[in-house]
Order: sequence, then structure tokens, then C-alpha cells
Amino acid sequence: MTTLNPNELTIIQRELHVPSLDEIKDVLKKGLVKNFANVEVEIVDCPDLTQEPFTLAAPGLGGNSILLEIGGPSFLLPTVQKDKLYDIQQLLNHLQYKKDSFVIGAGAGPWPYLNSNCELIMNLIVSSSSVQNGTRISSVNTANGNCVLQTLPDNETRLALLANLFVTEGKPGKVLKVHAKTRTGNNDFIASMQKAIAQHYPNNLVGLGGTFLIKNGKIKQHVMADFSKTPLNTETQLNNWLHFYNMSTPLIAVGTFVSSESDLDLRVQHFHSFSHHGEGGHYHIDTTPETIEYLGYFNLGTTLYRVDKPLSGLQFGKD
Repeated sequence: MTTLNPNELTIIQRELHVPSLDEIKDVLKKGLVKNFANVEVEIVDCPDLTQEPFTLAAPGLGGNSILLEIGGPSFLLPTVQKDKLYDIQQLLNHLQYKKDSFVIGAGAGPWPYLNSNCELIMNLIVSSSSVQNGTRISSVNTANGNCVLQTLPDNETRLALLANLFVTEGKPGKVLKVHAKTRTGNNDFIASMQKAIAQHYPNNLVGLGGTFLIKNGKIKQHVMADFSKTPLNTETQLNNWLHFYNMSTPLIAVGTFVSSESDLDLRVQHFHSFSHHGEGGHYHIDTTPETIEYLGYFNLGTTLYRVDKPLSGLQFGKD
């Protein structure tokens, strides 16, 4: 199926508020200590993320950092719009992102590849002449209901419906290192930080992207089933259609979070995870708070591109 032509898409560019790493470090810590017994937030040189345990496509999170917010749940709910198919390589060329592009984040996978709906865990490098693809897709085995995790080939750079992506040049540099253990509050790892920036920056749009490792516990995650044959009009109908799993760690998550939906109908947080043991999906929260451990590396975005914003927003389906 043909992907949408970027020249025909509405793309809104918004400059983000970029506080210093020192300032944002303290803001994130305030949110995390309300929900975790042990918290460390530091500014460090980014470790080589191509190495274990992260195994990402590029070593760092530095250089020309942008957030790409594509489509939205309105293209999935209540009924799917299958024509909403995008190519990340075409989009980056259209935006004139001329450097090697390291793209990580969460979205809906390229349904024509499987002839089925699936979750996208994007992790690739796009250069002028090649693609190095470590992107995974997660789908539901219709025979037994199990999660199926696959790695996409280098020539598959499509996504569908919606995505929340962090794009950088993949360079080493200073990043925020966030380490949290033993959840004591109701908010998950990302929600703790997202709510903190929402409260601290009520009049500014702040966006971050990155990756985190989940260790020593179990995680509630969902995987979308194939497209529903009937409209999904409520949260209950949506949850009955989704497949929920209690997945094993370690898991490597990638995605973005922003301070508010703003007037752009943004998704305030969205992370998907993959593993090397066959599980992956949409991150919700840990189910073993007493043993859980998170180790994340994040950087601030400087510009946000809102691509193909739906004409009507949804009040559910953004968790």
C-alpha cells in the first residue's frame, strides 16, 4: 500500500522550551521521589547505547534533537483509517533533517508488512544512502493469544496511524541519567516525570525523549490485536479488544513525553518496549513495585513537528 506523501500532509513546527539539564534534573527528581523509594537523577556522559543492556541502533542521544508527533488515536478509534500509512525516511527527507538520523519511539507498526495491526518499537538509523534497522514489531498470535516479537528488515521504514518519536543524530554527549527503584506511589516511572514537568512548566511546552531499562520485576503491557471489525467507542470496548500481558524483564523501552497536550492534541507520554526473550509491547506500569528497578537516559527536544494532526481529538485511548 502506498504511503502518504509528506508534501500533502499538514506539518506544524513548534519550538520547545528547553530548560537547562540542571533545572530539569531537579524537576524530574521531585516527581520521582513521590513515587519511588530510591531515586537518583544525574547529568552524565551518555553511555554507548549500542552495547548491552540497551542494544540500540546508535550510541547516544545528542545532536539536533526533535520530537515527531505523527497522527493519533483518532485514526484508530472508533474505526481504523488504514490509509494513514507513513514512511519515516520520506518524512525526515521532507523535513530536511540532513544528518544521519537516529529514531526511537512508540507507535503503530506497518500493518501491510504483516497484513495485521501491530505495535511499533522504533529503533533505527537513517542515512543518505542506507538504513540500519533494529525496529521491532509486536503482534498477537491469533492461534494462542501469545505475544510475537519480530525485527523489521532494513527496507521496512513504514509506520501506521500514530507515532511519538525522538530523533537525534545519535551522538554522544550529556544526558539525564535517571535511576529509580521500589515504587511506593501510584504513578509509573514515566508518569512520575511527566506530571512533574506538567506542574513545573504550566505555560511552556517541554519535550523529552529517550530510553529506559526495566529490571527485576514484571510489567503490565498491552499489544493491539488485529483491527476491530466493530467500532470501539468507549474505554471499556478498547480494553476488551487489547491484549494485556504481565511481561518479564529485562525490557528496553523507547519513547517520548511532553508537559501538556497543548493545542496540538499531543500524547503526553508514550513508550513501547522490546526484549531479547520474545516479549514486547506498550508500557503501562510495573506489577511488582517492591522489586522493580528502572535505569533511563533522556534528553530534551528543541523542536516539535506535529505531523498530520487529526481533525478531531479523542478523550480516551491515550494511556
